[in-house]
Amino acid sequence: MGYVLYSLTFAVLVLATIAYFTRHHWVHRLPIPEPIYTRLPSSFRDDIEAGLSSSAFDLSANIEAGDSRQGLDDAAKREVQAIMKRRGVNFDEARRIYMQDRFKKNNIGPDGRPRDPKFVSFS
Repeated sequence: MGYVLYSLTFAVLVLATIAYFTRHHWVHRLPIPEPIYTRLPSSFRDDIEAGLSSSAFDLSANIEAGDSRQGLDDAAKREVQAIMKRRGVNFDEARRIYMQDRFKKNNIGPDGRPRDPKFVSFS
């Protein structure tokens, strides 16, 4: 009985060592979940470094002007970064998708007009 325990322990030790030294071949196939918490940028400079800026939405003017605000809205940043990661789109496209979703949730059409049947507009 003692030999079985020792040989089983030795086999597990050998297999664990082999798995450790060959991990670069198989570790990418494991379904490792992404971190639950990611720290959001807290300034305009951090927002730019996180990819939350583009030529159409330029934050560099805020940095040059010495803007002391905390940067973009945290909830919006989180949602836009999730859209960028989930759909594989750039910042401008993720921002457009985010705004369309916000419009849809607030019953606003893609053209910016309310969808409320009681809405009256004088142009």
